Amino acid sequence: MTILYFTATGNNLYVAKEIGGELCSIPQMIKEEKFNFSDDKIGIVFPIYSNSVPFYIVDFIKKAKFDSEYIFGVMTYGAYDGAAPNHLMDIGKQIGVEFSYINTLKMVDNWIPGFNMKKQAENEYKKEVEKNLGQIKDDILSSKQFILKTNRLDRMVTGHWVKKANEPSEKGSLHGYSAGIGIKNSITVEDTCTQCGVCTKVCPVNNIQLDKENGKIALGEYCVSCFACTHNCPTNSIRMKGEKSRDRFRNSHVTLKEIIASNNQN
Repeated sequence: MTILYFTATGNNLYVAKEIGGELCSIPQMIKEEKFNFSDDKIGIVFPIYSNSVPFYIVDFIKKAKFDSEYIFGVMTYGAYDGAAPNHLMDIGKQIGVEFSYINTLKMVDNWIPGFNMKKQAENEYKKEVEKNLGQIKDDILSSKQFILKTNRLDRMVTGHWVKKANEPSEKGSLHGYSAGIGIKNSITVEDTCTQCGVCTKVCPVNNIQLDKENGKIALGEYCVSCFACTHNCPTNSIRMKGEKSRDRFRNSHVTLKEIIASNNQN
């Protein structure tokens, strides 16, 4: 079994590790230009953004070739998953892939402008992650055929975000990346920044550089809004406009070293 995963705060790496098999980081696969995968089972594990599949993952799936009789997707979310399963199925159909299993898993939401990280962490137990993940693992190991059902409202909400992601922005890029393009206007870096370089290593798309002139960091225009930089900053120096608290989050089962190994493209 091969599992392709994308992680920023460790949630999806934890899910991938628990399911088992050979783990392959999507940022590393992109870096190495590896898009052909063959195994008895192939899975893709990633977070839901805006009730849909993130454009970074959409692009990867469309480039990939999956040779397997059992292809599954597990998507994590914090509050509402919308019709993300339908979106993933639609993407698969575009490249001739039929998913055998698609499910979602409720975990801590790391979207800082929308959620208080301290409260999210304190209430993590209510989401029964281990129990629900255990069921998902059992389903996959037994080759269960299952696609999570959605309703009309779910599909309308997700459809809205998918349509918006495909609209050109003022800079000629897609909004799927631009929830990023203007990200540097929403971030400030405090003087406590030591230029340790952790943020440059956890960024999956090499969007952050050390800026020797101002003694801090410089952000580019290719952010995918994963928030790995601010959640993993050792000095908690990266602030987000509208954030609900100064608290940050990393999955307790995953180390910073593991996230760096997953996303570092330097």
